[in-house]
Amino acid sequence: MPAKSKAQQKAAGAALSAKRGETKPSELKGASHEMYDSMSERQLEEFASTKRKGKPEHVSGTKH
Repeated sequence: MPAKSKAQQKAAGAALSAKRGETKPSELKGASHEMYDSMSERQLEEFASTKRKGKPEHVSGTKH
């Protein structure tokens, strides 16, 4: 599943970095911390590797 916004992509990148041991999980905050806890490394790779072109900075609204 691709990221829907640049912010979501950045959060996935931070969580992925922690999963790989490049940064400390204690440094994660907010969405990146939740992603670290709930997603696999493979899922995080998919989110973080999404192309940025045409993505909004943030997506608002609720899940459907």
